[in-house]
Amino acid sequence: MDAEIIAVGSEMLTPERVDTNSLYLTGELNKLGVEVVTKCVIGDDRDRLADAVHRAFSRTGIVILSGGLGPTEDDLTREAVAQALDRKLVFQPEIADALEQRFLLMKRKMAEVNKRQAFIIEGAAILPNDRGTAPGQWVEESHGVVMLLPGPPHELKAMFERQCLPRLVRIVPKQAIRTVFYRVTGMPESDLDQLISPVYKKYENPTTTILAANGDLQIHLRARCATEGQADALLAEVAGPIELLLGDRLYSRNGDPLEVVVGDMLRKHRATVSVAESCTGGMLGERFTTAPGSSDYFVGGFITYSNKMKVELLGVTPEMLAEFGAVSKETAEAMAAGARRRTGSTYALSVTGVAGPDAGGEKVPVGTVYVGLSDAAGTQVAHRQFIGDRQRIRVFTTQMALDMLRRRMAQV
Repeated sequence: MDAEIIAVGSEMLTPERVDTNSLYLTGELNKLGVEVVTKCVIGDDRDRLADAVHRAFSRTGIVILSGGLGPTEDDLTREAVAQALDRKLVFQPEIADALEQRFLLMKRKMAEVNKRQAFIIEGAAILPNDRGTAPGQWVEESHGVVMLLPGPPHELKAMFERQCLPRLVRIVPKQAIRTVFYRVTGMPESDLDQLISPVYKKYENPTTTILAANGDLQIHLRARCATEGQADALLAEVAGPIELLLGDRLYSRNGDPLEVVVGDMLRKHRATVSVAESCTGGMLGERFTTAPGSSDYFVGGFITYSNKMKVELLGVTPEMLAEFGAVSKETAEAMAAGARRRTGSTYALSVTGVAGPDAGGEKVPVGTVYVGLSDAAGTQVAHRQFIGDRQRIRVFTTQMALDMLRRRMAQV
């Protein structure tokens, strides 16, 4: 059985509001084996909302609406769903009385407009709301169910857990959804898809999704079967060949980001790391310290944005800078060696480059990056020419540095 989620409210179409309810609902539905196939946001327009509900319910067995159950004129969810299902709205005096008593307990007089919340769709089950004034509604038809839930997250979560989940368990066929979450780096998205598509295209179940973001690629394999065992077996059938094709470009099998994977490797090897950064301005150190427990292995670092700081803090010689420039293999090598010497860390990473948008030239164009890695065996430097805006180049650079360290430790 599939589900669609509709977030209601014109405020949800502004940049100030984020629909977190749909994320929560998706997670809970997936636990039941229900796949969420569509999410949308509809503003405060009854006809548009009614049309969205009608189309969703014509193709999907579960439709959940969040928001639009309040007392004001722009709260139109009840009216729109009644219109979509061709049912009447029925005033429930007992709900109005209960609302009035609630206001009295708060020593407030209930405004007449609050009685709009006492209108229930014909045939609907009332879902009590002990955290707010708007009751939810559960409307069943022969082929599925429509749920009307309040918009405030603390109200929606309590109502869904207490009122909706027990009802869903009774009507949802037993199914299991299992997911494999891989992360890959060091290759373009198009090359990745070309590499693994001959494997995943053989299967409609599991489904395969590839997501790309600044040097980091994610592969989601999602299987839906009658039991968890069947889903796991199906995933293993597809995942095995994909893992072989990816080789050492696959760095995570559980969705952990690269900084967490590298941190775990450092901890396992009882090793430490320091950084010397120029064009990334502290971003590499920030990625290391994002991981909880990073004090186990991250010693610290140097943000040497100027040549003067490179000389005074890392021991890069003025002669080297004059001959090769700040953005060079030689300077990256000296920065990494200097950081390791100054901190006594097992490994040291250095970064120097031109992130742009200005300051590039023919000899050293924008996107030129050098990353150095120093350890007991010596210092190595890698060079890349990235394209994109300043932020993209800087993020790609930190990804490159972390992956360079990951690959080095894998050899130990």
